[in-house]
Amino acid sequence: MTIVDPMWRRADEWLLGGQAHRADEIDFGLVGVPSSVASLTPSQARRTPHEVRRIFGSLASFDGERAIDLEDIVGADLGDLDVAGDEAMDLSQRAIEAAAGRLEGSGVRAYVGGDNAITRPLVRATAQGDLDAIGVLTVDAHHDVRHLDGGPTNGSPIRGLIEDGLPGERVVQLGISTFSNSSAYRGFCDDVGVRYVTVGQLRERGILQTVAWALEFLSASARPVYVDFDIDVLDRAYAPACPGSRPGGLTPRELADLAFLCGRHPNVVAADFVEVDPARDHNDLTLLALGLTVLSFASGLVARKKSEP
Repeated sequence: MTIVDPMWRRADEWLLGGQAHRADEIDFGLVGVPSSVASLTPSQARRTPHEVRRIFGSLASFDGERAIDLEDIVGADLGDLDVAGDEAMDLSQRAIEAAAGRLEGSGVRAYVGGDNAITRPLVRATAQGDLDAIGVLTVDAHHDVRHLDGGPTNGSPIRGLIEDGLPGERVVQLGISTFSNSSAYRGFCDDVGVRYVTVGQLRERGILQTVAWALEFLSASARPVYVDFDIDVLDRAYAPACPGSRPGGLTPRELADLAFLCGRHPNVVAADFVEVDPARDHNDLTLLALGLTVLSFASGLVARKKSEP
């Protein structure tokens, strides 16, 4: 039997409570994007939006380390985007962009995938046709610049965006892992001006300092900023449900701190959280890390709102 304690508010209750508000009153909107048709490795990541909502039922709406209550802003679960089925990569891309473009309100969006292929259409929708005026921060073990010859996949969203018109110098990548990328794709990043920081460099330079630099760099030349959180940036020990995770990645605490800073930055308008396959998870280990990352991002938004004049 589940015991309901009105003094211990859960994250799912916070998100459900916001559904009674008008779109223009919502500060933080959670949106599921149940698509994994474009995964290079067969994946059931389309199940993740449903599973992370279950996880929110075991997490509080109070950030105890920072003494921040998510109840201080209006958060709402906006449901899942109506996306195409698993029959075609191109169809799913168009469906995701169109569905995201129909969302109302100006609150910060947190898109829960799904695989990393959703990033390209979501950035396009956020940019509203002007990719020259947006910055993209990826927190990812991979460059995601594979060729598009076989169609848009979860290995190609950044190349796809650059081919769509996003300037390479408007992309910063944090957490690039060793033995997880090719020299050819590294060369592509160098050629188009993508800036990247490996996971080793991130720790050497200081994670919080480097994130702050990346956000300010993107904000200097682009507004707004979109953040792509690929959960495979985590160490494999913490992310068994991410096919691309490897030993040596970030810890959940490091990723949560990073997400908080992104949520707090005034130019960040949307983020996605991708690449978790619930069918591969063990004891909800990866799903809990994902849930904490999303809520830490929301906690940063609370801090942002409180600092506004």
